[in-house]
Amino acid sequence: MADADSKSSVPNGGTEDPESAEDRGGEGDSSSTAEVQACPDTAAADSSPATGSGEGGEDRPMPEAERNKEDEEEDTDSMDGSGLYSLTEEGELGSEEGGRRERAKEEESGGTKRTARKRNRPGGGGGGGGGGASMGRHSSSSDEDENEEEDEELEEDHDEQAMEEWLGAEVQELSVPVWRAVPSLRAREIGWGSGQFVRHVCGARGLVQRLELQGRLERHTGCVNTLHFNPSGTRLASGSDDLRVVIWDWAQLRAELEFDSGHKSNVFQAKFLPHSGDSTLAMCARDGQIRVAELSATQRCKNTKRVAQHKGAAHKLALDPDSRCSFLSAGEDAVVFGIDLCLDRPANKLVVVKEGDKKVGLYTIFVNPANTHQFAVGGRDQYVRIYDRRKINENNNNGVMKKFCPSHLVNSESKTNITCLVYSHDGTELLTSYNDEDIYLFDANHSDGADYRRKYKGHRNNATVKGVNFYGPRSEFVVSGSDCGHIYLWDKNSARIVQFMEGDRGGVVNCLEPHPHLPGLATSGLDHDVKLWAPTAETPTSLKGLKEVMKKNKRERDEDSVRHGDQYDTQLLWFLMRHMRNRRPQRARRGEGGEGDTDESWSSPDSSDEEDGGPDHVQCMSS
Repeated sequence: MADADSKSSVPNGGTEDPESAEDRGGEGDSSSTAEVQACPDTAAADSSPATGSGEGGEDRPMPEAERNKEDEEEDTDSMDGSGLYSLTEEGELGSEEGGRRERAKEEESGGTKRTARKRNRPGGGGGGGGGGASMGRHSSSSDEDENEEEDEELEEDHDEQAMEEWLGAEVQELSVPVWRAVPSLRAREIGWGSGQFVRHVCGARGLVQRLELQGRLERHTGCVNTLHFNPSGTRLASGSDDLRVVIWDWAQLRAELEFDSGHKSNVFQAKFLPHSGDSTLAMCARDGQIRVAELSATQRCKNTKRVAQHKGAAHKLALDPDSRCSFLSAGEDAVVFGIDLCLDRPANKLVVVKEGDKKVGLYTIFVNPANTHQFAVGGRDQYVRIYDRRKINENNNNGVMKKFCPSHLVNSESKTNITCLVYSHDGTELLTSYNDEDIYLFDANHSDGADYRRKYKGHRNNATVKGVNFYGPRSEFVVSGSDCGHIYLWDKNSARIVQFMEGDRGGVVNCLEPHPHLPGLATSGLDHDVKLWAPTAETPTSLKGLKEVMKKNKRERDEDSVRHGDQYDTQLLWFLMRHMRNRRPQRARRGEGGEGDTDESWSSPDSSDEEDGGPDHVQCMSS
């Protein structure tokens, strides 16, 4: 009912007070006529059958059942972050039908609000005899104001509708959960399927939806850029802007070993080499150096030495799961080094990545676990490139075996980059995260130029170089950080978000490292600590606030794509200035470094220690 309803009509279908009606009836016809002329909306409301009429024009009350029904239709509740991403009490996602009903309700509510706003505008409800001349003088400007407001409302409605369509695009229904806790526990007690129990638990959606913060590892004095569990999962290595590497007994929340990495700038990765007994740690950093630390069984770092040198920052290392002494490195100089610690000259330049005649700086590299001769790289363009170490011929397609790219980005004018890529557990899939774009899943066995299979959206990857990873022993989930400070986990097959956690007070989550054998993960970002997560919550997540955060991330991304044509915008520069301001002197650090740090380099004659201080180098790059 409009706000201009007269006092003769009682809300909710109530009846008029007989005494007040008699009093008003004695006031005379002239005053009644003036009131009707001054308030035509009121007259229209009075003449409507809101209360019902009996014989002789007497009002009769609306039946109680109809009033209750009307109240129930108006009084509806919706969970924050509901719709396509809402959960039922059992922790499962709501149906698309529920989302459609909610959108229909929002559209109806929006139409009612627009009508009310139009009615309340100047001139919208007519005028009396004295006001008619004044409104006539301003009728032109009032019409223009009305048209502008209506255009704004229509634009808002259109944007909201487009946002809802974006939320529901390219997602599928969640499958029925395969793992059931009680039957699985009973079967394990009698010896059935005990060998598969842990693997099923780690990949169970119900436990992913119960992840919560378990503890923090606090030792670093800068952003934590890299995390890596040893093969057995008992130790965790972390590296930071403070140039130090810490080896953690994460279960006891204590540091076992801390040493100076020997790098001159931000440590970007530190990884245990497989089959080395946790005695060898490979590292890379913004200074372009590739260094190796030798650790003793007595919790000491014996030494660190440089084994290769890139001309630009070196962001990622790729381990060979079958080798204890060989790995790959990729740098912003577009070079991929193959490093074998068993050789006198460990570094061998495998390929210089190019698109045509132009070098492509690299941010990420990963070895195919099912075929260790193959590796994939990504960097300062939109293409995922796959190479085979046995067949690299730079005169033939620049040595590339095949390339992948989302079809809409092939001819895109935006400067899209790949910040991280990883293979699935069996090497059949490639997961790729793009800056200020979405995360895309490719079939690694498809032919050259194939489009993506799945898209994962809702996060924001702009302020730093974000990591992405699979979660689960069979790569059942996709996990990523975000500029909004949250951690997102998507069901891989349906592309629906199943977990949403606040992961960083500083505002950005960069690194996500799942435990190799247990249902949990470690994360880090702009905060100076490492956070540990485990499925100990009593109830599944409600995804509260998810929908609004997703919309906010999408709007900010769209606005930045319009405002900024360059790769790094003012937000990233703000992060850079903030963390440079907060940095402490790097050389006066607690504890001692290795017994002997050496700087010999076997990479190539054009190796250089220069540090490119251009705008592409930012603090807190991810691992």
